[in-house]
Amino acid sequence: MGFADRTDAGQRLGTELTERGIDSDIVLAIPRGGLPLGRAVANALDRPLDIVVAKKIGAPHNPEYAIGAVASDESVWLNEDAIGTLDIDSEYLETQREEMAAAAREKAQRYRRDQGPPSIDGQAVLIVDDGVATGATVRACIDRVTNAGAGRIVLAVPVGSPQTIDDLRSIVDEVVCLETPSSFRAVGQFYDRFEQVNDEQAMTYLDRS
Repeated sequence: MGFADRTDAGQRLGTELTERGIDSDIVLAIPRGGLPLGRAVANALDRPLDIVVAKKIGAPHNPEYAIGAVASDESVWLNEDAIGTLDIDSEYLETQREEMAAAAREKAQRYRRDQGPPSIDGQAVLIVDDGVATGATVRACIDRVTNAGAGRIVLAVPVGSPQTIDDLRSIVDEVVCLETPSSFRAVGQFYDRFEQVNDEQAMTYLDRS
């Protein structure tokens, strides 16, 4: 089917969640691309919108290839198969973990204008993003929310890799994914408009319109 843009995807995801009777206490979007979508979902469910932040850990000579991700609280997910295949040493991983955790914390603080994160202890949390490919970033975000004591975690995305979506079902209470096409190569192929969202644009979605 595909989506016109992230807002269209968020509206359709919000409709699906409403029809399924899936509610939450708070919606947490993964910046940057998850925020336009997250605003539409939060409006549909009439719930507050905040963020959960993780930064990708790239391979030593190919930073675009995710070998893991780390969240703002240093929750880390590592692709052990890729690390073993590439023979990446522990010193590199530890240095990257520290650097990316610091970058995630700084980003979270900047987006929240230096306000603290919301308490989600015992809360039903809905994590949203514009799509899932390898799942590295979303896994670190799920760990972050789990470690913060969430009572229930639902992941909701418009589109995702079938294998990754299946894998993620084992670490959250529920996954809602509108499309899991067998032809999946990248998230952007399922959007008519999938331009980069800069930080300034993304932050405006945290102000409820």
